[in-house]
Amino acid sequence: MILISIGIVIFIASIVVANVSPAVKPYAGKIRIAGIVAIILGAITTGIKQIEPGEIGVQKLFGKVDDRILESGLNVVNPLVQVVTFNIRTQNYTMSGVHDEGNQAGDDAIRVLSADGLEVVIDLTVLYRVVPNQAPRILQQIGTDYINTIVRPICRTKIRDNAVYYDAVALYSTKRDEFQNRIFKTIESDFQKRGLMLEQLLVRNITLPQSVKQTIESKINAEQEAQKMTFVLQKEHQEAERKRVEAQGIADYQRILSTGLSDKQLQYEMIKAIATSPNAKLIIMDSKKGSPIIVDGK
Repeated sequence: MILISIGIVIFIASIVVANVSPAVKPYAGKIRIAGIVAIILGAITTGIKQIEPGEIGVQKLFGKVDDRILESGLNVVNPLVQVVTFNIRTQNYTMSGVHDEGNQAGDDAIRVLSADGLEVVIDLTVLYRVVPNQAPRILQQIGTDYINTIVRPICRTKIRDNAVYYDAVALYSTKRDEFQNRIFKTIESDFQKRGLMLEQLLVRNITLPQSVKQTIESKINAEQEAQKMTFVLQKEHQEAERKRVEAQGIADYQRILSTGLSDKQLQYEMIKAIATSPNAKLIIMDSKKGSPIIVDGK
């Protein structure tokens, strides 16, 4: 557009100068041609728009938005139109309590009140993208700053609206997935009405009040101590059972020995014990006395 303006200025200047100064009149034709060339080049360059990959273009002429979108690549357009580009890739918006971690500088975490009246701090990341065929409507109704106009306020409001249905401890533990699915559905619905698609909602961190955290930690420690004591009692019970079985076995063995062994069996057991001893021995059986004579062979 600038080149066209320069060409028009040169063309008009050539006519004016030729009429005012006869000395320049011989060159007026060349100056006029230069102006025409500049206008043509400007029209060509202005009439061709390049849209980068992952983007689309929306045409705007004198405040009127064209419903047709320009795909990535080279597009021939009216030189007078203004092309507004939209990013259609997946974008993320993070609201975090950690400084300089989110899109806003400083602490940008979401502070909500739970059903039990406690303040819970939530860090959130939203993954979304612009629906391509809805870009003209977004430009006309919302503008290009849809992040601060739609994404940020809707996410923060819907999280606060849904957090009131859950207790603080439930948000932190058992109901976390349910809470995340619930706010996903409500935010997704609002995004669709405004030409945006919600891809994923990530509840990155839920911070409870310090007093609640201490209560939870005390409860966990008590449960761990109780589990430890149960394990010790089970171990002691098993050890007592083992000793009882061992004592019963010894008692049964002694009873059997005292009532069921004959002299010959006792003699056999004695000979067997001597024979299995590592010391070399000589056993002489005395048939008259009925007992062996043991002679050390070493």
